[in-house]
Amino acid sequence: MKYSTLILAGSLLSAQALADFTLSSSDIRAGEMMPKQQEFQGFGCDGGNLSPQLSWQGAPAGTRSFAITAYDPDAPTGSGWWHWLAFNIPADTTSLASGASGNAMPAGSVESRTDYGSVGFGGACPPAGDKAHRYQFTVFALNTDKLDLPADSSGALVGYYLNAHALGKATLESLYQR
Repeated sequence: MKYSTLILAGSLLSAQALADFTLSSSDIRAGEMMPKQQEFQGFGCDGGNLSPQLSWQGAPAGTRSFAITAYDPDAPTGSGWWHWLAFNIPADTTSLASGASGNAMPAGSVESRTDYGSVGFGGACPPAGDKAHRYQFTVFALNTDKLDLPADSSGALVGYYLNAHALGKATLESLYQR
């Protein structure tokens, strides 16, 4: 069987190796509506604002740390909306519990500023009556132990460094509508 290859962060990886890197959750499902516990508190929303449970497996060889993002490409901003940015997650971590953001992140992890202007997970809060928005939860396998970025870094800056150091990534996309 023949596999195509990708070059990321200076590494040669097979498509099969990248396909083995997966993300799952006991709280949210791909293509399905998220529960109210993942809705934001504020901006007219009154949900639980809990980060979902996430588990990943099959990280590429050479992974030295992980990062997690949650992004809504459908936000009516022209540039989407960053709901969660967490990096410097130790390489031996393979899951986060529901509500880990702000409470039980692995030692050394950094949670950065979201588009709500605060640090840590900020739940879904699409405009009432708008179509269902897509929420893309992505775990990045990185080729570095640490990104030397402050917790007030913007989503664009964090994203730049994540893409520069990515060995691979796995995404779980769920939906939310009010």
